[in-house]
Amino acid sequence: MAGKDRDRFSTATRLRLLGEQTAARVYRSQTRRQARRSRLTGRAAFLALVVCSLVVALAYPMRQYVSQRGAISDQRDRMAEAEQHVERLRDEKARLQDEMYIRRLAREHLHYVLPGETGYTMIDPEVAEKRRTDEGSADRPWYSNVWEGVDNADRD
Repeated sequence: MAGKDRDRFSTATRLRLLGEQTAARVYRSQTRRQARRSRLTGRAAFLALVVCSLVVALAYPMRQYVSQRGAISDQRDRMAEAEQHVERLRDEKARLQDEMYIRRLAREHLHYVLPGETGYTMIDPEVAEKRRTDEGSADRPWYSNVWEGVDNADRD
């Protein structure tokens, strides 16, 4: 029986030693994983810090860039409008060099007539009726109507 106890003891001892070795290996691997995790976490934190720093550093210049591009676009639009306006003025200037165009403008806007022609002015019947019913304002001189208009505006 002594041989059996010795074999059992040695097997138990062997199993205990084997269990301790396995536990030590597991503990070492967990420690290594934790060390790797902590290194990756530190690296990730540093990378996040670098990315945040770049975002903060580039935010203001990018905003300025975008706003300046918008201002440039607005100025280009204004320049195109100004060029069109200049072109219209050049066309008008060229037309004003034509004597027939000047005569037509004088006839339309200033009611000019050429010698030997008879000029007529058409009065709108509704406007003429309003003038007659407007407290006899057609019978008075024009400056009286102006002063009356000033007095009416002052009363309101």
